[in-house]
Amino acid sequence: MADRPAVRVETFGCRLNALESDGMARAAAAAGVERTLVVNTCAVTGEAVRQARQAIRRARRADPDLRIVVTGCAAQTEPETFARMAEVDLVLGNAAKAAPATWVEVRASLDFGLSAEARVRVQDMATVREASPHLAAAFAGHTRAFVEVQNGCDHRCTFCIIPFGRGPSRSVPMGVVVEQVRRLVEAGHREVVLTGVDLTSYGAGLPGSPSLGRLVRTLLRQVPELERLRLSSIDAVEADADLLAALAEEPRLMPHLHLSLQSGDDLVLKRMKRRHTRAEALAFIATLRRLRPDLVLGADIIAGFPTETDGQFRTTLAFLEEAGIAFVHAFPFSTRPGTPAARMPQVAPAEVSARAARLRALGAHLLHRHLAGEVGRRRAVLVEAGGRGHTEHFTPVRLARPLARGTLADVRIAGHDGARLIAA
Repeated sequence: MADRPAVRVETFGCRLNALESDGMARAAAAAGVERTLVVNTCAVTGEAVRQARQAIRRARRADPDLRIVVTGCAAQTEPETFARMAEVDLVLGNAAKAAPATWVEVRASLDFGLSAEARVRVQDMATVREASPHLAAAFAGHTRAFVEVQNGCDHRCTFCIIPFGRGPSRSVPMGVVVEQVRRLVEAGHREVVLTGVDLTSYGAGLPGSPSLGRLVRTLLRQVPELERLRLSSIDAVEADADLLAALAEEPRLMPHLHLSLQSGDDLVLKRMKRRHTRAEALAFIATLRRLRPDLVLGADIIAGFPTETDGQFRTTLAFLEEAGIAFVHAFPFSTRPGTPAARMPQVAPAEVSARAARLRALGAHLLHRHLAGEVGRRRAVLVEAGGRGHTEHFTPVRLARPLARGTLADVRIAGHDGARLIAA
């Protein structure tokens, strides 16, 4: 008898989505779901939604008998977009996708058919109050493991649809996080990444309101076998004293942070409804570097936000130079229906594209400068597949010779190719 066709998950968007995709794949397989593609969507940009729709059509053309379930943030925020697609069998909201019981119901629904009304199962995320993290026992084939400690967001940046897709901020209790990290370390993972939608809001709503910094220090104290701990994107205005102290005092907390900055111009930041100014961001970065001189920073930046002038955009470019950002994640502004920014005067699409290209060019220059500064240094590289790895600063490295995945290798940096370091 042939093996039953496996469930496949196609993921768009952030690391949290990738982590949730792993959990859904395991839950769906355990429930006996067969011959099904789960598309885990992203709502951050219109392009991400377009790519998901394209993937759905491509998958159905390749296999007319494939069942297709669409979930994730875009399915949550615009379920009708996917429900109207003839290729889609079921649209599943973010609230239910984490629960194993959901996938038992999904199997029954797919096996016996669905009415048009039953094809959409989307709950109002504003009513969700508890975190339901996907807790993987191990990440097969990956050197680092990801742990969801927070979900949702209570802020309302004018460009962002994510609070409507993820709901209010909610956190995983510290004890659950500690036990999950301990299990992952016992399974052989040497590096763990803490993830969340608004990671630095961690702890609000939990008993005692523990901060992200307290969680970090507790993890490093209670799981001494953990060799490397990383954080995903953080918000400067929410960084607590314990987090800064951990950065200064804990060598196992890696010297790399990714900042949610979005702009370097004060008026644009105000119209975005961000909670920091240019000066506050620069002061925060200066504090980080004083506490951890070898710190390397990345940042998210939006090009062409509504009302942004060319002068304001140039101010952002100058800010990135002054801040010494090494990894620039550039995003052309994408209108998300239902957000305040969608009602603001828009920058011409051609100008948005041009500014995004200028931003990417500056990002390439800043990365080149960072890579050049690494040449001749010794770095600890966590080895991945294909002779690749990352330093403690999360800088990609091409190794001189193959090493076993999961090895922590002490290497000398001999050069770079503009995108990654090259080990001697």
